[in-house]
Amino acid sequence: MRQTLAAKTALIGAGAGLVLMAVFGILPGSFIGGVIGLNLAGFLTGFPVAAGLLPRVLVAVFMLLGVLVSALMFIAGGAAAGWVLGQTAGMLAPGTVKTTKA
Repeated sequence: MRQTLAAKTALIGAGAGLVLMAVFGILPGSFIGGVIGLNLAGFLTGFPVAAGLLPRVLVAVFMLLGVLVSALMFIAGGAAAGWVLGQTAGMLAPGTVKTTKA
C-alpha cells in the first residue's frame, strides 16, 4: 500500500502528540477530571464528601475520563497538524504542480 506524504506526516504528528500528551497531558487531565468527579460526588452525596465507595468511584472514573480526553485532544491535534504540514509540503514539492500549455 502506497502512503502519501500527508499520511506519513499525519502518523508522525500523532506520535508527537502522544509524546506531548505523556509529558504535558496526564497530570492536568487527571487533576481536572478529579475535580469534576469530586464536585459531582459532592452534589450527589453532600458536602463535605465522605470517603464512601460512590465518591471514590466517581472521582476515579472522572480522572480516567480526563486523561482520555487529554489524550484524544493531543493525538488528534498532532495528527491534524501533521496532515496539514504534509499537504502543504506536497503542494510545494517540485514536480507536483501540473501546468497546462496554451
